[in-house]
Amino acid sequence: MENPVLNEHNKAEYPPMHTAEHILNRTMVLMFGCPRSRNAHIERKKSKCDYLLPEAPSDAQMAEVERMVNEVIDRHLPVTAEYMAHDEASKYVDMSKLPDNVSDTLRVIRVGDYDVCACIGEHVGNTSEIGHVKLLNYEYADGRLRLRFKLV
Repeated sequence: MENPVLNEHNKAEYPPMHTAEHILNRTMVLMFGCPRSRNAHIERKKSKCDYLLPEAPSDAQMAEVERMVNEVIDRHLPVTAEYMAHDEASKYVDMSKLPDNVSDTLRVIRVGDYDVCACIGEHVGNTSEIGHVKLLNYEYADGRLRLRFKLV
C-alpha cells in the first residue's frame, strides 16, 4: 500500500480514501441534488463527510449510496489530473469552495467519466486501487447528514 503523502497544507492524505471521497461526493450530488461535502475529515482508517440535505435519507437510500460508490470503483476508472485556466475549469467544476486567492490555473481531477473536481490532494491512478467503501454509520440533524466510512 502507498504511504500517506503531505499536501501543501501539510495534511497527511491517504490516496485511496481521498479518491473514494470524490466518488462519494459525486454520488451524493447525483442522488440527492445536494452540494459536495462541506466538511470532510479524510483519514486512512476511517473518514467522515457532512452533506447539507433538506431531510434525513432512509436506510435504503444510504445502502444505495454505498452500492453506487462501489459500483463506480469496480469500473476501474482512470484517475487523472490536468491543469486548466480558471475560466475553463468553471465549465466543469463547482467553484464555490475555492478560496478567493486561488491561482488562475487550477488542478482538476477526473475520475473517469464520473467525477470532475478541482483538488490539490493525492489520488490513486485507477479506482481499482481503492478497495470498497463501507458505510459505518450516519446521523442526520439540523439539515446536515454526517456519514462515516472506511475502506475494506
